[in-house]
Amino acid sequence: MSETRAQTILVETPAAAPRQASATAALTPLGLLTVLLGAALPMIDFFIVNVALPTIDHDLHAGPAMLEMVVAGYGVAYATLLVLGGRLGDMIGRRRLFLWGLATFGLTSLACGLAPDAATLVAARVAQGASAALLLPQVLATIQATTTGKRRAKAVSLYGGTAGVSSAVGQVVGGLLVSVDLAGSGWRAVFLVNVPIAAAAWLLAARTVPETRSPHPTRVDVLGTVLLAVSLITLLLPLTEGRAAGWPLWSWLLLAVFPGAGVAFFLVERRAERGGRTPLVPPSLLRIPSVNSGLTMIVPFSVGFGGFMFVVAVALQTGLHYGPLAAGLSLLPLCLTFFVASLAGPRLVGRFGRRVVFTGSLIQGSGLIALALTVHAGWPGISVGGLSPSMALLGFGQGLVLPVLMRIVLSELPVAQAGVGGGVMVTTQQSGLALGVATLGTLFLALLPSVGIRDALLAALLTQLAIVAGTTALALRLPRSLR
Repeated sequence: MSETRAQTILVETPAAAPRQASATAALTPLGLLTVLLGAALPMIDFFIVNVALPTIDHDLHAGPAMLEMVVAGYGVAYATLLVLGGRLGDMIGRRRLFLWGLATFGLTSLACGLAPDAATLVAARVAQGASAALLLPQVLATIQATTTGKRRAKAVSLYGGTAGVSSAVGQVVGGLLVSVDLAGSGWRAVFLVNVPIAAAAWLLAARTVPETRSPHPTRVDVLGTVLLAVSLITLLLPLTEGRAAGWPLWSWLLLAVFPGAGVAFFLVERRAERGGRTPLVPPSLLRIPSVNSGLTMIVPFSVGFGGFMFVVAVALQTGLHYGPLAAGLSLLPLCLTFFVASLAGPRLVGRFGRRVVFTGSLIQGSGLIALALTVHAGWPGISVGGLSPSMALLGFGQGLVLPVLMRIVLSELPVAQAGVGGGVMVTTQQSGLALGVATLGTLFLALLPSVGIRDALLAALLTQLAIVAGTTALALRLPRSLR
């Protein structure tokens, strides 16, 4: 890309947004609800299996390595293909890709629910993650292309609230479905429930979601796509599978490949942009201050959040001997306060700017401290109600952080790059979630034999607290106000 074109991208103003929106139908409230429902499905499924893993292990004789692949296979495929999904939506139509994503997500969910053995379940989960990568990037891109001003700010905040709440709701719903055991379906219900929901969302989307695409569609960056996939796989796969497999040679070899693959990806993308071509991830996007500062904070936030959800699901069931339903319900206060905070976010940001994120991060840290004190003092007799105050505080803080960060990343994004920008942001978030499961999850499981469940959980919570301290400092790099 020429220097002039690069500068154009960097200085393009939001004035382009109304022109884009006026050329397409505006997103109605029902259309917004439909795309948010489509966004919730893949986010819920990232975590819904956590509380079902013991039952899956019992029914399919899966073993630790296969169980981790049930989680990791979905997450790696999902994170690897998200940016490509955003680019394809820009090229051939976001509504079209949204519909294809819903259809394939429903079919792959059916395959997961009917899987006769662990290997088939893992393969179906990988396919499910790939279909989610087609679906999710179209949501933010559609919002960017069909809304402006306060409507866009509210829609993005609702998306951020959906992203956070869905992650926790996944474990609540998963615990409920496994406990109810509909028609003897057991763990299979956590996948089969997606089929009618995806079908209903497809019918609604066909009627309510307007078609949009980039005004300047470009070809897929094949080399960039391959290098991004190699980079994410060589990092996430060994970190999620290495411990369960006993850290074999292949896990260390893949980790050794990761730095070179990451550098090669950056160099190829930079060369493509300087040559006037459109790379998968334009480096110029990362030079936009709101994108750079927002993504920098989303990474540690997602690492902590993903690790927390996994560790808590395991600790409550194995340490406190909660059933799947009780383990899920323990997160209900977090879900509720997260959603309340995400709704309050737009009004608060308009008045206080980045201080909302800073304050939310402090509240999140306070919730972690309260939870750690509860675990330390009350173990092993902690009830679901005993966890509620700290969970509620934790969720409220997280709800002030994540939706606002997403709005910050998108605030200065050129409309023509809505798909790729949304894909980059969601890839960053999902990679962070998977990395959190791998790192905090590995720390927790590695400490179990030597210190016991309570102290291993405390170590994971204190590690997340250190991460939150880092994100609190990073909040000072965010733009002072949002437009």
